[in-house]
Amino acid sequence: MWSRENVRSSIIGIVALAVLLLIAHGASAQSSESSHAPVVANGSSADTDFPAWDSFTDELHQLGTRIIARLPERLRNDPQVRQEAGRLLLEALAAKTIEAISADGDHPVFLPASNVTLNIGQPNADTTYRSAAITPGGVYRLRGGVGSLRIFKLGQFGVFPTNASVGIPVPIYNDFKALHLDKEGRFDVVLSPSKPEGYNGDWWQLAPATSSLLVRLVAFDWATERDPSISIERLDNPVERPRPSAAELDGRLRGLASSVGNFALLFVDHVEGLRRDGYINRLRVFDVSHLGGLVGQFYYEGAYELAPDEALIVEAKVPANCKYWSIILTNDIYETTDWYNNQSSLNGSQTLVDSDGVERFVVSGKDPGVPNWLDTAGYPSGAIQGRWTECADNPIPSVRKVALADVRHSLPADTPTVSPAQREQALRDRRSQVQQRPLW
Repeated sequence: MWSRENVRSSIIGIVALAVLLLIAHGASAQSSESSHAPVVANGSSADTDFPAWDSFTDELHQLGTRIIARLPERLRNDPQVRQEAGRLLLEALAAKTIEAISADGDHPVFLPASNVTLNIGQPNADTTYRSAAITPGGVYRLRGGVGSLRIFKLGQFGVFPTNASVGIPVPIYNDFKALHLDKEGRFDVVLSPSKPEGYNGDWWQLAPATSSLLVRLVAFDWATERDPSISIERLDNPVERPRPSAAELDGRLRGLASSVGNFALLFVDHVEGLRRDGYINRLRVFDVSHLGGLVGQFYYEGAYELAPDEALIVEAKVPANCKYWSIILTNDIYETTDWYNNQSSLNGSQTLVDSDGVERFVVSGKDPGVPNWLDTAGYPSGAIQGRWTECADNPIPSVRKVALADVRHSLPADTPTVSPAQREQALRDRRSQVQQRPLW
């Protein structure tokens, strides 16, 4: 048998040989690359630097430090939250990269905005958001099928602020469901600063400063409602799109990292602001009119904080007349809690309203076995946010903390029981229904 010294000598020899082979391979690769490098007129290798890419990656590199610095102090050293902040940067990078590649006011297309993957600024679980860049003053045509969702609206936006505390004018919202439809439920509308001469079809006025359009498609019954379809084109420009110039592509790449940073950092400390203001396990009005919130929609929110053996009972009287209402959970950096794979959101069609007209939700990390459970999905703290849309009243729900073991005693006696098997089937149906909604 070999001695320990022989084994160690053999290992050292193998490692040394591997290093020598790597060095030789590297030299060979470098020689090969040099032999294929572009040659300029004087015979020397051309500069292989890519200034726009270098500018983008250099600025992108700094975003990690910036977002960690913006995390709440209580969470800044939590390794899991730090990685979630990294995910938030990736979400912003993905969203803004799509824009940098395809956004074009002269050849517009509706691109995916916030959703379960591009999860920034608490997207509503029921809403598909799509945005299109446009050129102010242009003439645009929108066509498609209206579908059967309760809400299908177009918002006209100017430049969005880089800081959530900086407001924007209340956007104009146009309702697709108010348009004339053909027998197949299809619409055709022109959007322009003034109505084209001789045009007699549907027309919406385009506000002078509008540089982007945001479509909100809000579902209520995921199983039966049909999503709309939509296209956009500019009418006062040639339909062909020429090859983009080097200067245009350079500008898009150079501006990308700044756009990513502004987007990722916009709401990262929003929940901490609720906590600082004392709204932990209590709710208040959330005025988003300065941030482009849907006109006619009332928002409320508050932070939550729970131990594993605790739950919150959130209750409100449902207004007699209400077009749409929902409630969602978010984590501490304002990502909406994964609603595809968890029951972390509920809307009016998914909620059991008790016989007294009150809806009662249970927020907890463990399944209490009741219909209106909102699953924190492993987040001991975060935010609760709700919406009432075009309702006769806009109540702010009450919140009370109870022991998880006492949840059943805190609800009406006739509250149904949901078994583990029923919950699993409901979740499987839920994720199937939401996956069948188009994101793009």
